[in-house]
Amino acid sequence: MLNANSFLYKLDTRVKILFILIFTILAFVVDKFPVCAALLLTILTLRLAWKIPFRSVKPLVTLSLLVIFMHITFNSGQNYIFKPIFGFSLKWDGLYSGLMIGCRLAALLLLLPVLTETTSPYEIALGLAGFGINYRSAFVITTSFNLIPLFREEGRAIMDAQRLRGSNSFEKGRFFAKLTAYPALVIPLVLGAMRKAQAVSVAMDSRAFGAFKSRTWLEKPVMKVHDYLSLAGILIFSFLALVVNIYLL
Repeated sequence: MLNANSFLYKLDTRVKILFILIFTILAFVVDKFPVCAALLLTILTLRLAWKIPFRSVKPLVTLSLLVIFMHITFNSGQNYIFKPIFGFSLKWDGLYSGLMIGCRLAALLLLLPVLTETTSPYEIALGLAGFGINYRSAFVITTSFNLIPLFREEGRAIMDAQRLRGSNSFEKGRFFAKLTAYPALVIPLVLGAMRKAQAVSVAMDSRAFGAFKSRTWLEKPVMKVHDYLSLAGILIFSFLALVVNIYLL
């Protein structure tokens, strides 16, 4: 979570949800590389300005680079940058496709933490309720956000327990050794998830959760001036991006 005095923390949750939804749609809609690159640069600039850490997306950098490399080398086009040498070729259309998919993937990976790392689950549920979403659905969404870091920490604890038993196949083993080692991680993780889900279900039933069609909230979301200005900026940027994407050759 960011400092309570930061600008992003003070933004209404509904504005942050709309920001993520609109920019996610833009990432899929735009098909010109300069526009997609500008979108990614805007997201990076906002994250740096808001001082959102990048630790949550570091493990996915390798995946993004692999996707880009595969599209560059295995695209079926014929416009070569370099002629095939020893069975390897670099193609213009493959490079363009790889860069486009890389930009889209990076933008999507950078967007979601803007909400999850700067807003509490209660505020997310409150924002979803402000859109008129049923509180049961809001609870399901916020619970999934809560379980992600919980499973991450539990996975690390299981891997540490395996290391204490002398098993280091997760990091230093060969490919097939890693495959045989992962059931020791997945099975306890799945069983722990099932136990937690059962405990949550019992707790919800004991409190008669869902017995009423609607519920009351301690707070009511209210849009302020900076929220309207931020939303206007998001809409203007999105409109300009779509216009440039349509008329850019």
